[in-house]
Amino acid sequence: MADATSALHVSPVIPVVTIADPQHAVPVARALVAGGISIIELTLRTDTALESLKRIANEVPDILVGAGTILTPAQADAAMAAGAQFLVSPGVTPALLDHMLQLDVPVLPGVATVGEVMAVLERGLTAMKFFPAGPAGGPDYLAAIGAPVPAVQFCPTGGISLASAPDYLSLANVTCVGGSWLTPRAAVEGEDWQEITRLAREAAGLPRG
Repeated sequence: MADATSALHVSPVIPVVTIADPQHAVPVARALVAGGISIIELTLRTDTALESLKRIANEVPDILVGAGTILTPAQADAAMAAGAQFLVSPGVTPALLDHMLQLDVPVLPGVATVGEVMAVLERGLTAMKFFPAGPAGGPDYLAAIGAPVPAVQFCPTGGISLASAPDYLSLANVTCVGGSWLTPRAAVEGEDWQEITRLAREAAGLPRG
């Protein structure tokens, strides 16, 4: 249950979403679903994030909702209590990974080096978040990792756009990418749900390698 491989196959792009006003949570999720995206990583970067997560989990059954930016065991527990169906961390420590692996949800730990990849692989996980993808080396770096560590599938996140996503998705060891471009702040705060649906439809149509 802990491995998040199945979650990575839901969509070519996992929207990485930060919502300040919980009133926007459900409309954002529904706009993504309308565009063909049925998964969302809601970041815990605001004081109201758990409320937004709870609303999506309760009111939008057609979307797989996960909690991102998990930094501590306490945050993992709070996200689970709010209804998170998977957990994503930007990086990972032994203590955090130990705790998340005890929970009954898929876990997508963040890695940025080959050593971190090997440490997570030792714990039995083959699906990982590569973050921050652009600054950490981009598609060339991931392609190089694929030869010595072919068992791992990545969801690169950080600095990825609609234009650069295909460079990642063409790689054999990339199942999907994470992107914040599907829910731009102006569209969310301006309640332009049609624009989010349009961006989601573009992302849902991206080909995978």
